[in-house]
Amino acid sequence: MKYIPFPLVCFMFFNVLNSQEIEKTSGFFYKPSLATTIGVNEDYEVFDESTGTLFVPNSVFVNNTLGYQFDRRSLLGFNVEYNWHASNNLQFLPLHLSFQYNIIANDDNVFLRGSYGRFLPVNRHFEEGTFYRVGTGVQLFDANYKNSWHLGLDFTRKRFGFRQTEKLSSVSLFLEFMLF
Repeated sequence: MKYIPFPLVCFMFFNVLNSQEIEKTSGFFYKPSLATTIGVNEDYEVFDESTGTLFVPNSVFVNNTLGYQFDRRSLLGFNVEYNWHASNNLQFLPLHLSFQYNIIANDDNVFLRGSYGRFLPVNRHFEEGTFYRVGTGVQLFDANYKNSWHLGLDFTRKRFGFRQTEKLSSVSLFLEFMLF
């Protein structure tokens, strides 16, 4: 049996469902996402190339969202995400619901969003707990106002460990592509 990656299946499914050429303001969507947190390189020295760059990525977040857009302003999504924090050697697999509201719905949208969910304890290398996320960004549409790019900042707070006493907060830059 041949294996087809989940993001490819979602892409094909939504392209078949949404193949008409009319402008859509509601319906199902798929949104893959990539985000990173940026830290300061403590070993960096000005004019010394061997010390690397001033800013370095600390963590990587890869997200897949299946959702529904209700109108031009509001979206609800179901997310499965992988988080890897290199500096702390931590891995998370959050399953969460997200809500996005476009505060400026024009040719390009400006939005606020929030998420809340739980970490899936896949194995002993993944932490168990809860998290929430709030963020803001801009939505840039393609030529036919169907698909779009999302760029912005998110603040994420993770609680995990014994009785969720461990906490990890981060600010991340994200880039997403929404297939409508």
